[in-house]
Amino acid sequence: MAAVQVSLLVVAVAGVFAPRISGWVVPAGAAATLLLVGGIGLRAAGDTARSLLAPLAFLLLAVPLAIMLDRLGFFSSVAALVDHGRNPRLGLWVLAAATTTLLNLDASVVLLTPLYVRVARRHGLDPMLLAFQPVLLAALASSALPISNLTNLIAADDRDLRFGDFLLHLGPASLAATVVGWLAYDRLPDAQEQHLQYRDPVESRALWLGTPVVAILVLGFTAGDAFGIKAWVFALIADLILLPLTRDLRIADFPFGAAALAVSLGIVATSAAPHLGLNRLFAGDGCLDQLQAAAVAGVGADTINNLPALLVGLRSLGSNDEQVWPLLFGVNFAPIFVLHGALAGLLWRGTLMRLGIDVGFRRYSSVGLRVGLPSVAAGLVIVLLTDALTG
Repeated sequence: MAAVQVSLLVVAVAGVFAPRISGWVVPAGAAATLLLVGGIGLRAAGDTARSLLAPLAFLLLAVPLAIMLDRLGFFSSVAALVDHGRNPRLGLWVLAAATTTLLNLDASVVLLTPLYVRVARRHGLDPMLLAFQPVLLAALASSALPISNLTNLIAADDRDLRFGDFLLHLGPASLAATVVGWLAYDRLPDAQEQHLQYRDPVESRALWLGTPVVAILVLGFTAGDAFGIKAWVFALIADLILLPLTRDLRIADFPFGAAALAVSLGIVATSAAPHLGLNRLFAGDGCLDQLQAAAVAGVGADTINNLPALLVGLRSLGSNDEQVWPLLFGVNFAPIFVLHGALAGLLWRGTLMRLGIDVGFRRYSSVGLRVGLPSVAAGLVIVLLTDALTG
């Protein structure tokens, strides 16, 4: 049975990247097969699904929230505000980092990528180069808060982690990586090409309506954590505020496919994890042990995608909570190197292809390595130092 469980994990992960079918179909089939052949019991599968309820509730509510903010004109108006001066790319970099951190990396990639392509074309910039900003920051800026990444939400629920825990253990590393990432990005070829001084219009109504909603969200996430209120509750409140303002919310705005994918991979990973022999790789709590855990998690993310890598890693940790931070660092940061390392990368490429821009795997890795190597190195040093200082 172990061979069947591990084989179905491989099939499920490969199915995420299968062309011409939705990414959740093959993993869902693998999970159903496991249940049929007795590779996992109904109770264990149900426990896995229940452990993902709160994170997925937030995902299902946060993406429509970001879409409604976009339809309100909020993101384009903020981009117009920051898109000026000697180097407007810096303002757009900050906007992408803030959106990723405060809302969600998937929403940031889906909404900001077409916006940045539009800005680039109107200002005479390279659309591909500017469009790289959201996907690079999906890796570098998605670790500081639980809400920033589905991986964070899953780990937070699994290990009972708080907002303050993320800010303390991964916030400094995320900030350092974002700053170093900008310095590396700004040195890319053509990054200093001439910028046409064209000012996009700023919709004051969108700013007046959208800014309080975002502020309420941030305050709600912070205060709610202290009282044990889940993040999805505040996302729901924000959705209810925005719905009468936009009067435009569609079934297609909800990422049901991503939710089905997460549940399916969770069931398959739970079944296969005991047979992968990773427990010893996540043992210990010394500096070298943490370095090893981050490396294993990163290689796992870049090999089989960061979501199954996290789920397998969490099952392999046992009671060793000290290794959860290097595990999260690895699965969150490593996707900057390969396009398939995170679902955000696949969403980003699909968005660009609809805009007539095709970024291949090699091109992505070329930019990802130039920006990611110094950024990830800086972030990893900060994670290890933070753990040493906090004990």
